[in-house]
Amino acid sequence: QLNWWSSVAGQIKEAWGANGGPGAPKTAWQKDEYILKGEGVETWVPRFTFHGFRYIEVVGWPGTPTLDDISGLRMNTDLEHNGHFECSNPMFNQLHEVIQWTFLSNVFSVQSDCPAREKMGYGADMVVSSEAYLYNYNMAQFYEKTVQDFANEQRPEGGITELAPFTGIADRGYGDQSGPLGWQLGFPFLQKKLYEFYGDKRIIEQHYPAFERQMAFLQSKAVGHLFYWDISDHEALDTKPEAFSAAAFYYHHAVLMAEFSEILGKKEALAKYQKLAQNIKRAIVDKYHVNGTGRFDNATQSAQLFALWYGFAPDRKASLQALFQEFKRHNQHVSTGIFSTKFLFDVLREENLNETAYQLANQKDYPSWGYMLEQGATTLWETWAYSPQVYSLNHPMFGSIDEWFYRSLLGINAAAPGFSKVIIKPQPAGDLTWAKGHYDSVSGRIECAWKVSTYAFSLSVTIPANVKAEVWVRCGEGLPVLESGKPVAVVKYTDGYAVIEVGSGTYSFESDLE
Repeated sequence: QLNWWSSVAGQIKEAWGANGGPGAPKTAWQKDEYILKGEGVETWVPRFTFHGFRYIEVVGWPGTPTLDDISGLRMNTDLEHNGHFECSNPMFNQLHEVIQWTFLSNVFSVQSDCPAREKMGYGADMVVSSEAYLYNYNMAQFYEKTVQDFANEQRPEGGITELAPFTGIADRGYGDQSGPLGWQLGFPFLQKKLYEFYGDKRIIEQHYPAFERQMAFLQSKAVGHLFYWDISDHEALDTKPEAFSAAAFYYHHAVLMAEFSEILGKKEALAKYQKLAQNIKRAIVDKYHVNGTGRFDNATQSAQLFALWYGFAPDRKASLQALFQEFKRHNQHVSTGIFSTKFLFDVLREENLNETAYQLANQKDYPSWGYMLEQGATTLWETWAYSPQVYSLNHPMFGSIDEWFYRSLLGINAAAPGFSKVIIKPQPAGDLTWAKGHYDSVSGRIECAWKVSTYAFSLSVTIPANVKAEVWVRCGEGLPVLESGKPVAVVKYTDGYAVIEVGSGTYSFESDLE
């Protein structure tokens, strides 16, 4: 028997107590109905809707239907596929494929939270998964349209809505139907990503006045440079650091406002928003940092990752130690939610702690991505635990891990807008023996393939024309690095890497690890 509950439209469910308002059914089952005329072959396709589903039920078929008797039309926005990733870990390859199914089934004009239930463009879901989308697909026009969707829905007082196009949902917002801060962040955050990935300064210039109005609205609602409520780290397993995360999102808005002012050469605005960001950061550290411990707020994985990702920690080493204590308390499993899951892989990549990232990513029991796969998931869930009635079973937000596949395992990172300069720094970890893939940037295809054994490391890299690269090759301290069999100049040795600078071309590096 099919389970219909996970695809009830808009979460309007009588059994759950959700009311859709005047004229809405008590339970909003999705149903397409077609009455046969009864003459010859009849073909009908719904023109104004689509449905996310996994199983179908056929009733009244004459005989026993086979797979050859039924066909489905898989649809999504026609996105150009820009990336490829594979590695020696079969679970990661399977997860990468499941993420593609999840991502593509959630792009129909908007990047949705789920294709079966709500089909709406929530800002936070895009904040956490946009970089994973950008590595896999050409999102330039799609996200430009998304930014415009948010601009179109800007409230009269300047706030940005929780989702766009706006359908009236304003959970934990700040009045005038504005959204919570983590969801309002989608508007400027996507502009920044378009600039980073495509060098698109124009979109920042176009929407700068709207962002200024949004910042004025947020400043008018702040209390001593702080905010105190938000949806926060949705689906975190520990108590969410709600007020702390709300203040952090406010800080993020101010930082982006300063960065955009600098990009556009607005010196007075740059100084103004830099000062605002500094004041917010100072207020956050004063209120939420537990002196002498490295702990922030309730010191959960979520709280520590917010502190580290946003650079709040006065003693970064101590804050990392507090985070690792939380990993240990959870038996080396995640307890992260929508935001801190993305922050997790960024922080560990930047700290050269990919062994820990690999251990967390490679778990196969609850809670983990592997657990979803072990339970037969073909798309990612909204929750770490299977939810038969309430939550979505096709949700992009935990697909933020796919960014880690490209940025850490392949090591492809932009060092300048539009990938005009790149850093190639693969971070082998765990039992991985190889990884390979590419990213088609606006500057050209960037390729990376590596193999590692107990004593040796090999790395093949292709850098497109007019692009400079800083290549980090795993190497024992002071040992030579060969390129196509010949010694190559090493700029420096650090953290188990030899750093080499190259221009466009294809290179084959070899090194000894000890």
